[in-house]
Amino acid sequence: MRREQLVEAPLLSIRNLNVTGEVDGVHHPILRDISLDLHHGEVLGLIGESGAGKSTIGLAATGIFRPGCRITGGSIEFDGVDLVRSPDAVTRKLRETRIAYVAQSAAASFNPAYRLLDQTIETTVINAVATRADATRRAIALYRQLQLPDPDNFGKRFPHQVSGGQLQRAIMAMAMMSDPDLIVFDEPTTALDVTTQIEVLVAIRDLIAARNLSAIYITHDLALVSQIANRIMVLKNGETIEEAPTRTMLAAPREEYTKSLWAVRNLSKDPVSESAILLRIENVSAGYAEQQVLQNATIDVPKGHTVAVVGESGSGKSTLGRTIAGLLAPSSGTIKFDGETLADDYRARDRSLLRRIQMIYQSADTALNPRQTVRKIIGRPLHIYGSLRGDALESESRELLRLVELQDRHFDRFPSELSGGEKQRVAIARAIAAKPDLIICDEVTSALDQIVKRDILLLLMRLQHELGIAYIFITHDIATVRAIANEVVVMHRGVVVEQGNKNFILQPPHAPYTELLLSSVPQLDAAWLTTLLANRNPNKSQPLQRI
Repeated sequence: MRREQLVEAPLLSIRNLNVTGEVDGVHHPILRDISLDLHHGEVLGLIGESGAGKSTIGLAATGIFRPGCRITGGSIEFDGVDLVRSPDAVTRKLRETRIAYVAQSAAASFNPAYRLLDQTIETTVINAVATRADATRRAIALYRQLQLPDPDNFGKRFPHQVSGGQLQRAIMAMAMMSDPDLIVFDEPTTALDVTTQIEVLVAIRDLIAARNLSAIYITHDLALVSQIANRIMVLKNGETIEEAPTRTMLAAPREEYTKSLWAVRNLSKDPVSESAILLRIENVSAGYAEQQVLQNATIDVPKGHTVAVVGESGSGKSTLGRTIAGLLAPSSGTIKFDGETLADDYRARDRSLLRRIQMIYQSADTALNPRQTVRKIIGRPLHIYGSLRGDALESESRELLRLVELQDRHFDRFPSELSGGEKQRVAIARAIAAKPDLIICDEVTSALDQIVKRDILLLLMRLQHELGIAYIFITHDIATVRAIANEVVVMHRGVVVEQGNKNFILQPPHAPYTELLLSSVPQLDAAWLTTLLANRNPNKSQPLQRI
């Protein structure tokens, strides 16, 4: 995939781009003097924390700016066409034929009411690029090239009938329908588990190689982007911090900020002493309708410990969490909390038990009521479980804010006025407001960038030390497991395949499935993915052919 010769004239050229965004009637800088060139057949990785300006650059490369954003200086040219000053009809035509965009969440990008094939070919047919029959044949060929199951019939399914990794590859097929010259990948694997992430990353790499595509790959994961990019540009607060060829960047990053983007892997948790068992799950099975998801799970959670539950999508991790919380009744088995058998349904549990077991969800965007201020969100559990009112409620609420390292200025803001990390801190504050003994953390850092993720993990570890809370930490991120866990439970297809002390589980020799998970974690080595695939599939033929 590494190309020694690139066409001299760039396909995309951005010069001194400045963009501002409007908040409460005031324009604030988003991009500051950004310049870059992208040549034919080249992949540029854009990396940085949330708010760095990565997605704004990616959208600008397609001639799109979010509402409230405006260009205050600079230029964007695609193959000689000025994307800033050209009429909408011109830029729209480019997006229909030569420029494509793959969003982070395929689930949010597909209409759940229509079949995948109809959505894949829709733009191609509407714009008369191809007849429906030709577009259908092309879509099926793309499904096959992307190694989707049963490609002839895959498009007959609805979005909810396929896995997250399959859906992400389906949106890639949609983007490739017009055979574009440039494609922008905006965090396409962020919410995927490590094994699914590998599948999607290989599909992206093979598409780029087979079609000699130019691409911008946006991510906050330096190891991930190093597997696919020729060059990497590091951004912070809308400015370029440094830029270099991938191997140079990995070998010798100049800036401390670049090194901090790998911060989670440097975290470690101090060992803790043995404690009494707070939660005991005994032979619990659970599922949905006829589908059995969790099978005879037996797990212990000691007081004040963090038990990480790890596995790929569909392994039963979240089903386990929902069962403990009383949101899903088990079909068999028992769950005991501090020696008391829990009722299957949370509505049958008394207020004391409800208070002592809390849950923090993956997406604070959907878990926080958008119509309530932070004051009301964190004040409600204080009122329900502590019967606080008036000045006492106000004082305790503000103390909670300080505990999760937020300021008084956040008190009367709505969730839409907060960053991703700030929203997750509010969700944490709401959980600890009940003064729980156990918090179930369901993928609470999976959608966060590396720096924000590190800060949230440090916050959770500090709160555990100060308050003595036990965590069940559901995740697919092995780096997070290394950072925060005391014990590890490995799940696969609803079965607990291995569990024990973190150091025992993560040190070789590993159980086969644990080895698969650990080997799927991207490393800071540009040849890592190629080596991994060669070891797993030594006889697999390469490369893919252009359709």
